[in-house]
Formats: sequence, C-alpha cells, structure tokens
Amino acid sequence: MFESAELGHKISKEVWKKEIPELREGLLDAQLDLFQSRKFPVIILVAGVDCAGKGETVNLLNEWMDPRHVETHALRDLTDEELERPQMWRYWRVLPPKGKIGVFIGTWYSGPLVENVYGTIKNAELDQRLERIARFEKMLCDEGALVLKFWLHLSKDEQKKRLKLLEKDPKTRWRVTDTDWDHYKLYDKFRQVSERMLRTTSTAESPWTIVEGTDPRYRYLTIGKAILNAMRQRLDAVDPPRHEEPIPPILPTIDNLLILQTLDLTKSLKKSEFESELEKYQGKLNLLTRHPDFKKLSVVVAFEGNDAAGKGGSIRRIIQALDARQYRVIPVAAPTEEERAQPYMWRFWRNIPRKSRFAIFDRSWYGRVLVERVEGYCDRGDWMRAYGEINDFEEQMVRNRTVVVKFWLSISQDEQLRRFKEREKIGFKRFKITDEDWRNRDKWNEYEVAVCDMIDRTSTDIAPWTLVEANDKYYARIKVLKTLCERIEKALEKKSSG
Repeated sequence: MFESAELGHKISKEVWKKEIPELREGLLDAQLDLFQSRKFPVIILVAGVDCAGKGETVNLLNEWMDPRHVETHALRDLTDEELERPQMWRYWRVLPPKGKIGVFIGTWYSGPLVENVYGTIKNAELDQRLERIARFEKMLCDEGALVLKFWLHLSKDEQKKRLKLLEKDPKTRWRVTDTDWDHYKLYDKFRQVSERMLRTTSTAESPWTIVEGTDPRYRYLTIGKAILNAMRQRLDAVDPPRHEEPIPPILPTIDNLLILQTLDLTKSLKKSEFESELEKYQGKLNLLTRHPDFKKLSVVVAFEGNDAAGKGGSIRRIIQALDARQYRVIPVAAPTEEERAQPYMWRFWRNIPRKSRFAIFDRSWYGRVLVERVEGYCDRGDWMRAYGEINDFEEQMVRNRTVVVKFWLSISQDEQLRRFKEREKIGFKRFKITDEDWRNRDKWNEYEVAVCDMIDRTSTDIAPWTLVEANDKYYARIKVLKTLCERIEKALEKKSSG
C-alpha cells in the first residue's frame, strides 16, 4: 500500500513558484464560497508517520487560507473531562459547523493505532473501534460533510534521516522526543497496523490519500490541490433530486395490534399509596447516588411521550431526590441556528454528563424518528438511518459506563383531551398548551405508528425502552422512579461483581 509513497517524488523550485499563487488564490476563493453558502462543513484529517511533516503542512494550510474560518485541533493526551466521557466525545464537541473547515492533527485514529502497536488492545478490539470510526465518518458524510483524510508517509530510512536532521539543528531539536524514537524502533509494527487501518477505513465516502512526506514542496502541493479539487467539485455540483425507495412500516402483530395498544392504561395508585411509594423510591434513589461506586457511573434519562403525558411531573419527582449540583435537565425544542449547522446528534453528544452526574432530557434525540418523521421536517432516508446512529450513540454511552434509561409515557386520546382542556382553564398551566399540541393530536395515528417503529428498532438489551402507562399520574411517577432505581442498582451490582 505504501510503495507508491516511497518513490522519491519531488517538486522543483520552478514548478513550486509557478503553481503556488494559483493554488492559494483557488483555496481562498473556494473557502469564501464555502463560508457564504454554508452548504457543508469540511473536515480534514492529517495523520501519518512521525516527523513526516504533519505540523508543517497544517501550519502552511493556515497561512494559505483565511484563519478566521479554519479551526485547527491538535488533540493529544485525554483531559480528565474527556476521560469521563465516551471516546468520540472530544471530537464531536469540536466538529466544524457548515461553512467552516476543521483540521485535525490528533485524529480519532491515533488512539487505536498506538494502543494496538503497544499491545494495549488486541486486533479484535482494534477492528471494533475502526468499525465504529467508519460508521462515524459515514454519518458525517450522510449529514453532508466533506471528509478528507491524508496519511503522510515516510520510509524507515527517511524517518531516521528526518529524526537525526531535526535533532542536529538546535532550532528544531525540541521537536524530537523520546516517544518519537520509541515509535521509530517499532516502525515495522506501525507500518503493518497502519496498512490494516487504512484498508479498513478507506471508503467511497471518505477515502484515504497517501502522500509521500519526504519532499516538503511535493507534500504541500499534493495536499493543497487535493483539498481545492474536492471543495470545488462539491461547491460546483448541482444537487440531484432525491428518489427515495419506499420503506415498509413496522409490521403489526398477528391480531393487528401495535405495542402501544396492548398497554393497560387503567393502572392506577391511590394517593396514600403514591405518597408512601414516593418516599420509598426517592430515598432509594438518593442512597444509590451516594454509593461508593456511583462515582464511576453516569446516568442519562430520556423522556418521550404523548403531549400532556406527564413528562415534566415525572422529572420533578426524580430531581427532588438528587443534589442540585448532580444533575442537568435538558429541554429539547426545535434546533437553533447553531445546532442546524451541525450533524443532528451533535447537540446531544455535547450534553453527555461526567461521572456521578445525571443528564435528564425532556424530549430527546428521538425527535428525528418521531416529530421530524411525521411532520416531514427531514427526508425518509434521514430518519431511517437515524435508527442506526441512535443505537451507536447509546452503545458508546453504555460502553463508557453510562446508564441509559428511556421512558415512553403513554396516555389515551380521551385522557389527553381532558388534560388539554384543563390546561386551557388553569392560569398557571396555560403555557403548557400550544397550537402545536392540537396539531399533533390530529396526527395521533401517524405518531402511534412512528412510536411503535421506534421502539421496535431501538429497544436494545443495553438501552431498553420502558413503556409507562400514564393515564394515572401517580402510577406513572412511581413506575418511572422504580425503574430508574432498578437500572442504577443493576449497574452498581455489575460494577461490584466486575
């Protein structure tokens, strides 16, 4: 794979002087068109062999382009804040918005590569992490991002020569570290694992470009031209009309009942029972959060449900049992301009909590497969692929020892109508009822099918849905508290036994 990058490619001074002005002008024009159109973000990964010129290349790109619209990230050792979140969190939070360019020197490939070379992770774990990376990059491309990946290569002899040359010059000696020489001693192993990584993750949507790093002029021109051509091609392209294949809805059971229609909405609790159970489970929840092992967990709670099903009331009963410094309630509404400039899941990734903390979502990442699907705010292909993206998101949280608890609060149409009318009459509840709530009610059947489809495709062993019969608020609130306690308790038991 690397043979063509060891041929000694060189660019003469004459060619360099001739081509650079045109290249720089083209890059600036493309960057301006990108910023003004805000059609898509550009994500550039610069990876490769130590001392192959990654830093110099990125510095020159910043000189050639308008630095106000280029965000460069040289991510190295994980911070304490990053260690407490899933591995990809540090990258999600710095993705460039539409219209801007993000350049990554420390990429999401660095960790798996080094860890496998040093034996920290086996080949099976490497393959799993590369597969997750490939899905991440496919999601970025599906969301419209232009992902450009460059691998800067040096032969073993060239790397040694480069290290000695840098070390000899007092002005550049600081750039050569003991780690660089340690990596050089493992050159053959790094080469083997790098080839495997590049083959696995070079896809049609985001292929790798291997660039020989020996001659700086060759390296700079090759990468600069590749970036310009890719940006220009995307900017000048006419978006073709989308022809969507019909996607079958979820199949009902043999008696034509959807899962929501099987719930017994008559379940209830007397007020005296509710008060006793409330005290019991709020006390239990508080004690669980003070367990010594809870500091190694985090909790994400997602509330979905029919309008007026009691999500807010259930959330209040949870937070009454918690220290105010321990949780955040995140109400999810229509995306802001900032959020629309990012991939759909960005605003949820950035709110993943630290260890020993709760993030409670009033509405959640399921909006894409519910309201956006039913109201036609996104294309069918977008909400269909969202199921896989959501499952990936939840899997990565669980891998990081996050307890993911998802509630669907279900009420009948008659009970919803009663609550709507009650809200209109009571002054301090009027803010809870909007014209949108009435419009959603007119699409009850469409939402019901979407919810059942969602449950079928995203209720997994690691992040199952809990369906809550919510016609009776007392019953619903206790079921929510009890389920939350059970899930945290189970995670603590698993931690203790592990």
